[in-house]
Amino acid sequence: MISALSVRIRGVVQGVGFRPFVFRLARTHALAGWVLNGDDGVEIHVEGAGEGLDAFLRDLTDQAPPAATIAGVEVEPVQASGASDFVIRESAGRRQPTVRISPDLAVCERCLHELDDAADPRFQYPYINCTDCGPRYSIILGLPYDRAATTMAAWTMDPRCAGEYRDPASRRFHAQPVACPACGPHYHLRAGDGAGTAAGSDADVIREAAALLSDGGIVAVKGLGGYHLACDARNRDAVAALRERKFRKEKPFALMARDLAVARRLVELSPAAQALLTSPARPIVLAPARVELSGVAPDNRDLGVMLPYTPLHYLLFAAGAPDVLVMTSANRSNEAIAYEDADAFARLSGLADAFLVGERPIARRVEDSVVCDGACGPTTLRRSRGYAPGSVATFPTTRPILALGADLKNALTLVVDGQAFVSQHIGDLDDFSAFEAFERTIADLLEMYRVDPAELVVAHDAHPQYRSTRQAEQVPAGARLAFQHHRAHVASVLAERAAWGRRVLGVSFDGTGYGDDGTIWGGELFVGSLEQGFERVAHLRPAALVGGDAAARHPVQAAAGFLQQVEALPDVAAAPFSFPARYGDVMRLLETGTRVFATTSAGRLFDAAAALLGFTRAVTFEGQAAVWLEHLARTSPEAEPYPFPFTGTELDFRPLLLAVARDRQRGRARSEIARAFQAGVAHGLRRACVVLCGARQTATVVLSGGVFQNDLLLRDLKRLLEQESVEVWVNHAVPANDGGISLGQAALTAVRYAS
Repeated sequence: MISALSVRIRGVVQGVGFRPFVFRLARTHALAGWVLNGDDGVEIHVEGAGEGLDAFLRDLTDQAPPAATIAGVEVEPVQASGASDFVIRESAGRRQPTVRISPDLAVCERCLHELDDAADPRFQYPYINCTDCGPRYSIILGLPYDRAATTMAAWTMDPRCAGEYRDPASRRFHAQPVACPACGPHYHLRAGDGAGTAAGSDADVIREAAALLSDGGIVAVKGLGGYHLACDARNRDAVAALRERKFRKEKPFALMARDLAVARRLVELSPAAQALLTSPARPIVLAPARVELSGVAPDNRDLGVMLPYTPLHYLLFAAGAPDVLVMTSANRSNEAIAYEDADAFARLSGLADAFLVGERPIARRVEDSVVCDGACGPTTLRRSRGYAPGSVATFPTTRPILALGADLKNALTLVVDGQAFVSQHIGDLDDFSAFEAFERTIADLLEMYRVDPAELVVAHDAHPQYRSTRQAEQVPAGARLAFQHHRAHVASVLAERAAWGRRVLGVSFDGTGYGDDGTIWGGELFVGSLEQGFERVAHLRPAALVGGDAAARHPVQAAAGFLQQVEALPDVAAAPFSFPARYGDVMRLLETGTRVFATTSAGRLFDAAAALLGFTRAVTFEGQAAVWLEHLARTSPEAEPYPFPFTGTELDFRPLLLAVARDRQRGRARSEIARAFQAGVAHGLRRACVVLCGARQTATVVLSGGVFQNDLLLRDLKRLLEQESVEVWVNHAVPANDGGISLGQAALTAVRYAS
């Protein structure tokens, strides 16, 4: 007897070979019907014998393509149509889509085999791809995902590619970016000053670029989501030249290793770190360095390493490029990454010696993701290529929500039909190009998912002067909600776990956030849940902060407001501290009250400790002093913790900083002092958490905020709390820093509009 079923598949199921997989599966089980890309995912009508239908449904999930992620399967009986064959229909686009857009995928092993096969038509073709790999998010212009809605629309497939595209037995069946040397885009090499373009095949120009890299040159390389600046990581002169031209004084450079064996020689890889490094996302993985590469990561015991993920990368190494390349975002210091050719030529002229330019346009900039194997497992430090714009959580609402995040390390979250899609890393919104990217990403997401403005709820930070807050007023929406920065940090962890009613103690430590009282918060403890809200129950003892944001750039300026409260403090203008004149200037401003703000910032507390230990210059990238302090502490074994008392509502930093100053004056090793400081913070927080968990009847502590990217602190605190039978939750899918704020804002909004 013939039966029929309607099947809807939700998840990452478009652009990953799912329709051809369904096609082959249906024919294997002698079934008729059709499959198409719909607004919600993949829609299937299938009819045939009952045993064939049962086997089809089983294999549909058990044998799904490796790049697919199935979030849900809906099956219902329908009337048989009398179909005699199984076909792939054209995509349907009727209403608001909720399909999950696939992130960009690293080139697969089968494509690499063809890339290296001289008899293959795509031998050494830098745009080789199939349904299992290649560009997705970085080329999509609209949904549903079809070639006409990608940046490949300008290239018409030749007969061979078109035949593969239509052949159900081919790996390229309905692979939207499919191309070959005869019909697809190519690469060319352009002089850094724009004086000329090298002619030749893809292989010729790639060999020339590899030779430039081997000779110490700096090459701007167009990749999946933007340009990289590449040079030989072992060539100190090339690295120094790149720093000078890029105006990047000390911030570490990312590296690309030729293969896993080279990566293992560069860094210590735990099994989890190796799994991250070789995963389809191909992120940058931070891990302890095994070697020293001059100028690559000053004052840092970690290196950020990634493996090749595009055919072009493999071809560069095969053509003789050095086995370890600096592969850093193509921009000048603090700008957004260049991804459009004309902009890259204009901004990077004089910085790159040459441009390796691909003809395929990039729809949107997507930087490399950064992850690590941390104290609590795999942790995201920057969520972008390979992960974005994937769904990270399911919310109990059908109301569309757009959460705008914060101004630093910005990322957006769009909730459609309860699916929380987190954008790529956008950057710091005080940079004009980053703000342009912010505006474009908002428009992209709302247009792709065809969000009705009347239904949309926009969530944003409570800071009235944030650019993201002002932008919230410009987005057409039915409602707008503001959320306090540190509550959103805590909410982001709970959102990842769908812990809507879980009562927790939330610890949110970072550099800056607008508080309920209008002061600068940053060392906050809350009790509550997503459903009930979060009550502030304790915080770091307030200190004075002179100059607002300027204090984040000058550790001695941050230190002044903290040290002002420390009695019997040694003279920090004298050796061994030798604070610069800025400290005295700031102390005089403190006396007059000029541009003085109250703060509970844990980030500035770490800056104060770093200043006492010798970091008295201006920082050249955000968080530099705290990172320096952590890595100094990691060079020392365990140390007796300095006192950091908890009074019931405050963590008192005064004994902590006094101990640091006195031991520095006595001549104790700086690494030991740094370790004792870190241990002191962990022990003080342990005490606060134990007291508050007991008083507020919870045994779960949530840790979020940029300070908890300090893995040494997190490792110490996790161990101490677990000894007290307290469960520790942290961010995994989104960063603990401000890159995760938008997810927390979206979650807090979702509970207001729960279905």
